[in-house]
Amino acid sequence: MPGLAGPRRRGGRGTAAQSTALCWAGGRSAQRRRRTRPGESRTFPEMAASLLKTSSMSLRTKLLHQTGLSLYNTSHGFHEEEVKKKLQQFPGGSIDLQKEDNGIGILTLNNPSKRNAFSGVMMLQLLERVIELENWTEGKGLIVRGAKNTFSSGSDLNAVKALGTPEDGVALCMFMQNTLTRLMRLPLISVALVQGWALGGGAEFVTACDFRLMTRESTIRFVHKEMGIIPSWGGATRLADIIGSKQALKVLSGALKLDSKLALSLGMVDEVLQSSDEAESLKEAQEWLNQFIQGPPEVIRALKKTVSSGKELCFEEALQTERDLVGTLWGGPANLEAIARKGKFCK
Repeated sequence: MPGLAGPRRRGGRGTAAQSTALCWAGGRSAQRRRRTRPGESRTFPEMAASLLKTSSMSLRTKLLHQTGLSLYNTSHGFHEEEVKKKLQQFPGGSIDLQKEDNGIGILTLNNPSKRNAFSGVMMLQLLERVIELENWTEGKGLIVRGAKNTFSSGSDLNAVKALGTPEDGVALCMFMQNTLTRLMRLPLISVALVQGWALGGGAEFVTACDFRLMTRESTIRFVHKEMGIIPSWGGATRLADIIGSKQALKVLSGALKLDSKLALSLGMVDEVLQSSDEAESLKEAQEWLNQFIQGPPEVIRALKKTVSSGKELCFEEALQTERDLVGTLWGGPANLEAIARKGKFCK
């Protein structure tokens, strides 16, 4: 996958170049080489070291300042405006965002007549809401839910049938991977509240959140195999990261129905809620999330960023990102207030 995850897992061009740079620039012999004199060309180790420094800084900066960052652009053959025009042709439903004073946002997938299936317009609105959340500096947490006690049944089949060419499929894949990756990288602690069914794209969506909560009667199912395709919104990649590659392969190839008990045992969800009532389960989810977002927004957001960097970047780059984030907080108002108030926390 292009973007920040590349250097950690896959051997693309950036990975090879950085590995070479580490090999040459990491040893003492490279450090002892003399400086290049005017008129001389640089040695390969020097060029490799320069490449490493440039690439590493670029990646750290991109993760630290995530706003507007997408995986795909025109260099990948992705033309966002063209995709938007096509998606605009398929109306229905809405993506609603409510921002609470306590720093929790509630994102609702609202198309109940079709079990909250994503129309083209909803896909466009999802991107708009993610951009809004990227710019919500007071935000600390996010709950994603579906209207009328069900999460989402995936893509609206009307749009799927109309966008029937391989080119359409790949373009839609890139659009939704862009959007859900940006949602995943939000500096907010996110929770998917699964009520009723989360099918297909709905199942993929829940993997883009940091945590997942389920009501007892709800079900998650990756039905893609039954449709003759594979997950296309990044769900397979994220699922393998959440439950491991072996279990992910079983879940995907078996199109398994993950009830709350099985999902909990696999580590797919973090807790099964007591209530199945729509309002009560939302209240439970808010209380569950609230325990993790106590504190100033800048501290909670920095914590999410540093964990994201540890997940997506190589070890050295993640450490440097952590260092940069420390510099934004050390000696700041929250830090000084905590020191003045308590000293050390030994309770």
